[in-house]
Amino acid sequence: MPAPTFDVLLPLDRAGDRLAPDPDERALLDLYAHPDPAPGRRTSVRAAMVSTLDGSATGPDGRSGTINNAADHRAFVVQRALADVLLVGAGTARAEGYRELPFPEPLRAARVRRGQSPDVALALVSRSGSVPEDLLHSSSAPLVVTSAGSPGLATLRASVGDERVVVAGDDEVDLARALDALAERGLVRVLAEGGPHLLADLVAAGLVDELCLTTSPVLVGGPGPRVLDSGTWLPAGVAATPVHLLHADGVLVGRWALRPGPAAG
Repeated sequence: MPAPTFDVLLPLDRAGDRLAPDPDERALLDLYAHPDPAPGRRTSVRAAMVSTLDGSATGPDGRSGTINNAADHRAFVVQRALADVLLVGAGTARAEGYRELPFPEPLRAARVRRGQSPDVALALVSRSGSVPEDLLHSSSAPLVVTSAGSPGLATLRASVGDERVVVAGDDEVDLARALDALAERGLVRVLAEGGPHLLADLVAAGLVDELCLTTSPVLVGGPGPRVLDSGTWLPAGVAATPVHLLHADGVLVGRWALRPGPAAG
């Protein structure tokens, strides 16, 4: 699917700009520059999700891959290229068929110029310690974040080695401790790719700095999950401020800065 040209809608001082596809993607790399960690934090967490117009984070098959599109893909590749590590729930990795995470050569070169590894790391979050077998034995095995009480911890360590297992929390995964452990490995710029349950937990813990949300121009009905899917309300709400909004072929690609506290009403 060919990459589309983006029309800039926000910020207003750039409204009307057009961002044509570019192998180097310099304009998008600048637009999506990953923020530095907030004071007192060791990581900066950006979440990336896609939603239909009627609020579903998946299509009827339970995958986000059936509701995304070329515009979402273009922005998503740039977001990944700016991250040190992708943080993904193991169930989402299994459902979406995560495999190798290649970049076009110009984006790999840009990573090296920024002092990053040519390839982005992958960290899977699994309460049970169960992760997709094909990912465990891929050429670049992921980090696996789990808890000390995980029933699969011993098997996991035997499969990938102690150095690839991040134990964060006793009975449940402590996401704040997990992020600190990633920072200790030099993985500071985190792109959280879901799924909706993991993102809900991250937001509820006040750990997400930005949400990059693509709105796909389609209605699917059904019982699909929302972008945050926890079954409980956020007690104080989380206010969001638009950083930019792009448009291509009916698709809206937004970047929102988040801050805990009462949402605007």
